[in-house]
Amino acid sequence: MQSKLLSTISQPSDFRSFNIQQLQQLVNEVRQEIIEVIAQREGHLGASLGVVELTVALHYCFDTPNDILIWDVGHQAYGHKMLTGRLEAFSTLRQWGGMSGFPKRDESVYDAFGTGHSSTSLSAILGIALAASQKGEDKQHIAVIGDASIASGMAFEALNHLGTTQANVLIVLNDNTMGIDPSVGALKAFFQQSTKDNPSAENLFSALNITYNGPINGHNLEELLAVFNAEKMKQGPRLIHIRTTKGKGLVQAEEEQVLFHAPGKFDPLTGKLNPSSEHGKTKYQTVVGKTLEELFERFPKTVAITPAMPTGSGLRTLMERFPKRCLDVGIAEQHAVTLAAGMATQGLLPFCVIYATFLQRAYDQVMHDVALQNLPVVFCIDRAGLVGHDGPTHHGLYDIAFLNSLPNMTILAPRNEVQLRQTLYTLCNTPPLGPVAIRYPRGYGNSIDWQQPFAAVNLTKGECLKEGEDLAILSVGTTAATVVEALESRKDKDRIAHYDLGVIKPLDTALLTAILSKFKRLITVEDAALAGGVGSTVLTWAVEKGFQPNLKRIGLADVFIPHGATSVLKEHYGLDVKGINQAIDDHINDGICS
Repeated sequence: MQSKLLSTISQPSDFRSFNIQQLQQLVNEVRQEIIEVIAQREGHLGASLGVVELTVALHYCFDTPNDILIWDVGHQAYGHKMLTGRLEAFSTLRQWGGMSGFPKRDESVYDAFGTGHSSTSLSAILGIALAASQKGEDKQHIAVIGDASIASGMAFEALNHLGTTQANVLIVLNDNTMGIDPSVGALKAFFQQSTKDNPSAENLFSALNITYNGPINGHNLEELLAVFNAEKMKQGPRLIHIRTTKGKGLVQAEEEQVLFHAPGKFDPLTGKLNPSSEHGKTKYQTVVGKTLEELFERFPKTVAITPAMPTGSGLRTLMERFPKRCLDVGIAEQHAVTLAAGMATQGLLPFCVIYATFLQRAYDQVMHDVALQNLPVVFCIDRAGLVGHDGPTHHGLYDIAFLNSLPNMTILAPRNEVQLRQTLYTLCNTPPLGPVAIRYPRGYGNSIDWQQPFAAVNLTKGECLKEGEDLAILSVGTTAATVVEALESRKDKDRIAHYDLGVIKPLDTALLTAILSKFKRLITVEDAALAGGVGSTVLTWAVEKGFQPNLKRIGLADVFIPHGATSVLKEHYGLDVKGINQAIDDHINDGICS
């Protein structure tokens, strides 16, 4: 769908002469376009639906792109993209070679800062505003941030600094009581108590020397226009508190805000979700959540912590059943890790369940507060590997590299759902002496019958999955399934051995010694960055021990991997069946193997 008014707009100046009725029609058309495209292409639906009036009002009142506008996270920036020259490209959203799902500086001059993770907008907009002041530029600097994101430590750091400056910064606090899951923490209640007659939130921001105005109905276009037209004449640090409804304009998205944050494909008329094609299969996140439910019943010293991702991480039911032992701490990754460390000092076994790219934000805490003190914290690293359409800000490719360098750290990569389940059990049954990281991918596994009786597994050993004579493949984690499929399709499969490394750190040196004593030609396969990855670690260890293997590494090159379907990305980067077979052929046909 491309409607009458929306299709005439290539930049915000095209609608700045519109009257209020035309602007309201534009709002309706933008909202409908979002619904129809996301129904077919998938994406972040609820957040963008909730800010359509806000998006139109900001671009109408302010002189973007001369005035700088930053969207925190970017989940809510779809309307912004449509109104800034990207309407035709919107149907390619999050597809290979298409438009990014997040603001991206090299995509448009209207995207002043790339925002894939939360709570960065305030620091960025302050930096841009201070630079403008030094250059003598007179412009407005606006950051839109949600009530969940502003509670993050980084946002507070920026607010603390902003209040000591005269920077020309306008913060728009989009208060919808939601992140991906419902917002948590004391600030949520504080913001909700604030009314026009009793603006209690003003106390907080006034104490930080930031002028407060609100709360304002974020779906009342006329009110938004009046407020922003007044604000563009002002200077200095200030905040507008608006209230919106996540999913506005689609009944199902308003009623089921968590589900419709990123619902997958659905019927744009009825809101009914399309049936899953993964019948009988289970997501790795669900395996973790359901297994922890069973383990919490058996092992009373277990606790779980997640930084604002209980639903995405499979912990929603666990949180409902064990509200005192499964904690959502909000968008606060650093706090989550050190909170777990504190609990570990008191004899508890904390499972810190966190996305791979979110763990990056707490690297110092992992090193200083957990690894240095050798505390038994289990990091369940969700979304490890390629995640697909969310792109470079969300691909979990670097956890192996940045954890591998830390003393005391154990890194595990179960190859399937059964191994993941038994690994969690083993860590509870025989609690670790230090920190442990378990990495697993986004999405569905392959096992139908994964919920097997608990049995301890050896977490220090790899395993031979297939014997061979000429060449050995060493797979990491769930890449084993792709290697198995590749080998099954080969006529020379009997010549090729396959080993599951199982443990990434410390390496199973006994197994590696046996492999390197038998094979001169090896291939490592990992769904992670090659720089600092398993292949590099194996090669370094082998050379230090006097072996001289001819080792080929399959993984992700030293570039930021773009967005696109995971299947497309694996094909492009040689991590699919075809790519693995091609690597085997290259290794065999260059005269290396007899």
